[in-house]
Amino acid sequence: MGRGKFKGKPTGRRQFSTPEEMRAGTSARRPRTFKQEEAEIEEDERSEESEEESEEDSDGEKPKGTQGIIEIDNPNLVKPKNVKAKNVDIEKTTELSRREREEIEKQQAHERYMRLQEQGKTEQARKDLERLALIRQQRAEAAKKREEEKAAKEQKKSEARK
Repeated sequence: MGRGKFKGKPTGRRQFSTPEEMRAGTSARRPRTFKQEEAEIEEDERSEESEEESEEDSDGEKPKGTQGIIEIDNPNLVKPKNVKAKNVDIEKTTELSRREREEIEKQQAHERYMRLQEQGKTEQARKDLERLALIRQQRAEAAKKREEEKAAKEQKKSEARK
């Protein structure tokens, strides 16, 4: 009779390997699975192919799928960006992407505009200078008026003392 709430599996009970078997590498009598057998077959084929390739001394890599039949330069193919230091071409100039070019042009235009702004040659700079001149004039008038009022107060005080 099975113990507990769950039914036992029809394959039988679990068999645990002993520590001696584990150390020896021969664990409990486990049947080989289809994948394990397939992996061993592939491993044998690879070892045979590597022996044949070493005999042939072929430098070119074997193309995958239809690449050997049809040679097309794919513009969407992602090129590897990581280049080893020994493979770097120093003389090669990199082309900028459209976004990078536009960003650089935008920065240069902004710098040009700011230089013209400092020189007062732009329309906005002229308006700012006119506004600044008007404010300076108003402040000068206000300062002059305060001085006159102050002088008038002092004169009143001096007359009141007499």
